Amino acid sequence: MAERLRIAVLDDDARELERMRSVLEALGETGGEYFTGAEDLLRAAEAVPPFDVAFLDIWLAGANGIGAAERLRAISPRTGLVFVTASREYAVDAFRLHALHYLVKPFGAEDVAEALRRREAAHGAKRPSITVTVNRESTRVYLDDIVFIQSLRHAVEIRLTDGQCLRVWQPISEVEGLLDRNFLKINRGLVINMDEVTHMDLDTCTMSDGTRLPVKKKDRAAIRRRYDDFLVNELHVMAEARRGGGK
Repeated sequence: MAERLRIAVLDDDARELERMRSVLEALGETGGEYFTGAEDLLRAAEAVPPFDVAFLDIWLAGANGIGAAERLRAISPRTGLVFVTASREYAVDAFRLHALHYLVKPFGAEDVAEALRRREAAHGAKRPSITVTVNRESTRVYLDDIVFIQSLRHAVEIRLTDGQCLRVWQPISEVEGLLDRNFLKINRGLVINMDEVTHMDLDTCTMSDGTRLPVKKKDRAAIRRRYDDFLVNELHVMAEARRGGGK
């Protein structure tokens, strides 16, 4: 039996909700839940099992769909996000939140089907991880669950997206050597996951959990270039995915 997805659709236009309902049901997806307000969706997101996919309109009356997506990601990190909008103004925010797709109105059933295919591919993909020692036990930590890593009081602390903080008794250089190119050293004993950056200014980097981290003054220019290159690469990856999906 095919997997029945739990799907959230957020749009303050009732007609758009009905149109999306028709598209999803035509694709055989009957697990849709439809919301005109972000707060109702976020309350529903706390139920188990979590939403598999959320289609979020960016332009909401009195609210911003990006803000709703950030709060949804905090509640349910594994929910696939699909942004729906009339323009590409918030495309960079979509990349930052690891969106599966970015649908520009008017879109068709094939665009929605492509978003669902991307969710399936992401769900089945092997998640990169590292193994560290926590409380004398080997512990697997998925890289996309890490917000940042810091050396503190003779130990290494790994801050996770769910709020946990793992204390690892090994050199940060050893942990850093296990990481991939999404990670960037911004100061002595401080490494960030660039996917979890919400804002970087001259001397401070703000992470998805709200933590503000200092950027090393001597290396500010190089750090900023590296982060900008990362964002540009993310744009290229999504652009290639969109072209591939349209073939």
